[in-house]
Amino acid sequence: MSEEEGGKLLSTRRVYDGRIVKVDRDTVKLPNGAAVELEMIRHPGASAIVPFLSDPTSYDPHILLIKQYRHAAGRFIYEIPAGKLDAGEEPLACATRELLEETGCTAKNIEHIYTFFTTPGFTDEQIHAFVATGLTRGEQQLQGDEVMTVEMVAMSRALEMIRTGEIVDAKSALSILFVAGFRL
Repeated sequence: MSEEEGGKLLSTRRVYDGRIVKVDRDTVKLPNGAAVELEMIRHPGASAIVPFLSDPTSYDPHILLIKQYRHAAGRFIYEIPAGKLDAGEEPLACATRELLEETGCTAKNIEHIYTFFTTPGFTDEQIHAFVATGLTRGEQQLQGDEVMTVEMVAMSRALEMIRTGEIVDAKSALSILFVAGFRL
């Protein structure tokens, strides 16, 4: 937090240092002058990809979704391919790696479309969203903790899945809606 934005970090103390996230207890002077203690989850960020199997400008193009088991959700959920940035990794490199690992695909073109905070009330995590086109299919390269299948879905069906609550993953819904609203 910078002083130009009106707030000031007074102190920070690391209370948890995990494999994926770290938790800090920050003392912050807010723009209104109040000093408060906040628990902040530190996350290195991630990349997510909306992979198009057909020309995105064609009538009702097809995308790839993954159906992945998520312990926190207690079930399989539909998502776009995504993953955490490795130390020093650029978002484009992460998107390229995750597309290959989770779908088995490589892309001729990967274009950044949007970067967003996931839940800025308690974490600094940002997700960099991309669109991938010109896909060549191959074999998935799943990690040991990944249980998923790949499904081809028409864009109209993906939008309906968001509307009906079949797609409940926020990064996936936002990225698909962004592409449908601003890119198609």
